[in-house]
Amino acid sequence: MKTLTIIKPDDWHLHLREGLVLKNIIHFTSEFFGRAIVMPNTKNPITTIGGAISYKKSILEALPESSKFEPLMTMYLTDDTDKGELINGFKNNIFFAAKLYPANATTNSSHGVKKIENLYKIFESMQDSGMPLLIHGEVTDPEVDIFDREEVFIDRELSPLAERFPKLKIVLEHITTSYAVDFVQENNIGATITPHHLHINRNAMFFGGLNSDFYCLPVAKREKNRIALRGAATSGKDCFFLGSDSAPHLRKWKAFCGCAGIFNSPVALQSYLTVFEEENALDNFEKFASLNGPNFYNVPANKEKLRLVSRPNKITEFIDVVDEKNTVGKIKPFHAGETLKWQVEGIAI
Repeated sequence: MKTLTIIKPDDWHLHLREGLVLKNIIHFTSEFFGRAIVMPNTKNPITTIGGAISYKKSILEALPESSKFEPLMTMYLTDDTDKGELINGFKNNIFFAAKLYPANATTNSSHGVKKIENLYKIFESMQDSGMPLLIHGEVTDPEVDIFDREEVFIDRELSPLAERFPKLKIVLEHITTSYAVDFVQENNIGATITPHHLHINRNAMFFGGLNSDFYCLPVAKREKNRIALRGAATSGKDCFFLGSDSAPHLRKWKAFCGCAGIFNSPVALQSYLTVFEEENALDNFEKFASLNGPNFYNVPANKEKLRLVSRPNKITEFIDVVDEKNTVGKIKPFHAGETLKWQVEGIAI
């Protein structure tokens, strides 16, 4: 039986939702991750200091007792973002970063930015203050094929942005293409990589008919892109780090309405580890999961350590969402019904 002990990881891209869903899923992250950057695309997006404080309070109240988990809050950028609110929130440790969603690019992004150039003064202030900019990197032009939206975004928006603001701390979130891998390595930016984009290509959405379980945004791409992502994640290079983009949806919405998002928090570490083992890169897992992110964000790595073991791990088909008395819904996790080769044993002593 193989064992692996690593510094406790962080999740640098996470969706926690609200209400009962938040209360039922938070422990999957808080138990084995030290921190997580929490996405602000709630039903009413987090666009103010007050909104961030309120949302963080609801997260902390949902945590198991004695949890040391730290949620890192973000501000949702809009065409009308108040620069003073943004920078004051950052300087007072309320906002850890700002999130850029192009309008209508993904879930709850209708309030997002319609013209990125209009925020250049915001970006200048962020660059001056050292505030990170997290980007959902897709164009929403209906004339652009959905499988090309990331590459076109890099050419149209990100390349001129990175050139104009060379000291702005930029993270291209949940990259999905070899084109993005190359751009990140050639420019002074960071990138998060999800577990699902390391395991599936675009064929997964069409096995057995249209399969919404593997529909996410950005969508999975061709196999050559999956291979490039696996090479990037397992390379040990500082610019790539863990960001699960875990995004739960109740079954009634996911199965019948095809909402974008894959819920991987219950299996994220095991899923990543499977890839690193397959790529003969277990020695680089701690860098990707526990060190590259803190180094990029200039924060200390976690002090606790986590122990993982290679042991058959059958993943449940569904996770119940319960209130005080009843089951009110179900969420299907990534790898549902599969048997993975790794388990998280717990905090190492």
